[in-house]
Amino acid sequence: MPTFCRHNRFIERCPICKTTLPGQSARAHPGRSPRAASAAQRRPARRDGAEGNRHAGVRIYADGSERGREDGYCSPLVPGLRSSTDAQRLADEITFASARLLQLTTEPHGSYRHAAAIAARGELESASWLCFLIAYLSPTSGSDPFRGIEQIHGSGQAPQGGGQPSIEDAQLESVPLGPRSCHQPRRGAGALRAYLSWAQRSGSQRAGLTGNPSWSPERRFERIFERLSLPGITRAVRYEFLLSLGALGIFEMRADTLCLLAAPAMDPVLASAKRVFGIGDAVHLERRAVTLAEACGVPVGALDLALFNWGAPQRATLGADTGGIRQDAGGAAAAALSLR
Repeated sequence: MPTFCRHNRFIERCPICKTTLPGQSARAHPGRSPRAASAAQRRPARRDGAEGNRHAGVRIYADGSERGREDGYCSPLVPGLRSSTDAQRLADEITFASARLLQLTTEPHGSYRHAAAIAARGELESASWLCFLIAYLSPTSGSDPFRGIEQIHGSGQAPQGGGQPSIEDAQLESVPLGPRSCHQPRRGAGALRAYLSWAQRSGSQRAGLTGNPSWSPERRFERIFERLSLPGITRAVRYEFLLSLGALGIFEMRADTLCLLAAPAMDPVLASAKRVFGIGDAVHLERRAVTLAEACGVPVGALDLALFNWGAPQRATLGADTGGIRQDAGGAAAAALSLR
C-alpha cells in the first residue's frame, strides 16, 4: 500500500520526508552541489531571529510563538511536531482542557454554576443569556474572573417567555475582558444586540438553541453553530458558548468537530492546528483532530481550548477552579503521544 507523508504526498516522492526511509541519509539535500554544501558548513551560525533567541531548548519565532528544538520526536498523531517539548506541552494542555470540561459537567464553578442553577429552576432564557455573556466576554485571570460578566447579566436579566434583556453600549465600557473575548469597544454592544435579535427572530433563545427536537446532540451543535454566524461573533465564541451549554446540561448538544471550516485565517486554534497536524487543509485538520481526541480518550471539544492554550504565551483557565480540577487524562494524553 502506498504511504502518504505529513505533506500529503507519497513518502517516496517527498523531498523532505523520503530522507527518513531506510537507506536514505537525513542529511542529504537534493540538488545542492558539494560547493554549496561546503559553503553552508563554513557559514557562521546566525545570532538573530529564531536561531539567536534559543533558550532552554526553545526557539522564539518572529510571530512571538515558542517552539521546542527538534530532537527527533515523531508521532503519527501529531505529524507537525518534531520536538518532545512541544508534544509534552500539548499533552499538558489536552489534560487541562479535558479536566476543565469535566468540571463543567460535574462541578461547575463561578458563573457556570450560577447558569446551571437558574437553568435547573426552569429559567432557560436567563441561563442561556449568562452562558453567552461568559463566552463573549470571557472570564479573566485573577481571584474574581466573572465579576464583569455577572455585572452585565445582573443589569439586564432576560425575562421568561421569550422576553429580551436590554443592553447599552455604556454598560460594556468598564467591563474587563478575558483572553478569548471577541468584544470590540468600537462596536459597543452591537454583537450582543445581534445575538438577541437572532433569538427574537427564532421566537426565544430556547427555541433558537433547540432547533429541531429530533436532532442528535452532534447535529444540534453543528446546525446552531452555523445559525449563530452573526456580525461581531467569532468562531471561538460560538464554539465555547455551545460547548458550555452542552457540558452544563442546559441543552442537549455535543461537538464532534472543531468547526475549523468556519475559522478565519487569523483564528489562533486554526493556526495551532496547522502546526500540530502539519497540514493546512481544514478537512484534514478535522479528521486528525478527531483521531487525536480518540487516542487521548478526551472529547473533541476539549481540543479547542487545548490548541488555543498550546499556541498562547499564557494558559487561559476560563474561570476554572484550578485548585480542585481533576487531571485524570494526563497519563492517557502523554501515552498517546508516545511520551511515556
